[in-house]
Parts: sequence; structure tokens; C-alpha cells
Amino acid sequence: MEIRRLGSHEEAQACAQMLSSSEPWITLQRNYSEALEFLESPDPETYVAVAGSRLLGFTVLNLKGDFVGYLKILCVAPESRGSGIGSALIRFAEDRIFRDYPNVFIMCSSFNPRAGALYRRLGYEYIGELKDYVVRGHSEILLRKTRCPIREFSPQ
Repeated sequence: MEIRRLGSHEEAQACAQMLSSSEPWITLQRNYSEALEFLESPDPETYVAVAGSRLLGFTVLNLKGDFVGYLKILCVAPESRGSGIGSALIRFAEDRIFRDYPNVFIMCSSFNPRAGALYRRLGYEYIGELKDYVVRGHSEILLRKTRCPIREFSPQ
């Protein structure tokens, strides 16, 4: 498996299709058009996990603006879940973020306990709950992994 930057419009389309056709994104009402527009915008950094020509998953990182160090999207192909792809993408994202920032933030939907268990197993700590943040009736749980306080951090 290789993790690298999103490379083409066709890859962005495949990522948008994966995201819009699987949970938790279906419940979060993320459709294909919105996903594709977001994936092709210049601001976030998008990385794909591939094996040959097969897309296994991807992650989108927010490294600009007010909420830097945010692992905004983690999406693993349903048939690849439970095989370590998500953990590998998270470790990759952490390495990328921790070069420039002391914190990695991630949100987990309240109806996605499997993802929450993965994040806690990888050392993420509960910060708070955002009720009805994306869709009514569900919360987003904010988690963080930190190296040090912002005032003590020096980029690598």
C-alpha cells in the first residue's frame, strides 16, 4: 500500500463516490457533488491510500485557517475496513500535521462507535460534544491528540 497526494480528477471522482455511498457519510447527508467539489478545492490536503490501481481510502486535512491540524475526513472503502487502512491513514496524517502543528483534531459521529474506538485506541482524547452539528439527532464528538501546548511548539 502507498499513501500519496490525490493525483487526478478521476481519483477525486472515485473518492467522492466512495464517500457519498458509504456510512457515516450517508447519514451525514454528504452527496457526490458536494464531496467532489470539496475534494477538488485548493485548500485542504487530500491523501489517498492505494494498492496498485485500487483505491483503499483517503484522508483530507485542514492545515489553513482557524482550525488547523484538523483531520477533516477519513474514509476507507467498506471492503477494506478493519484491515489497518484507517490506522495507516491516521498515522500518515499525524506525521504530516505534527511537522507544523502541535495538535491533531478529529471528529467522530455519535452513531459511529467503531470509529470512536479506533481513535481512542490511537491515543485521541475526548474534548467535547457538538449536538446536532451536522444533522439533527446526532452529535459530533471532538477528539484531540497533542504533542505539547501551542506556546511550546516549534515546527520541524
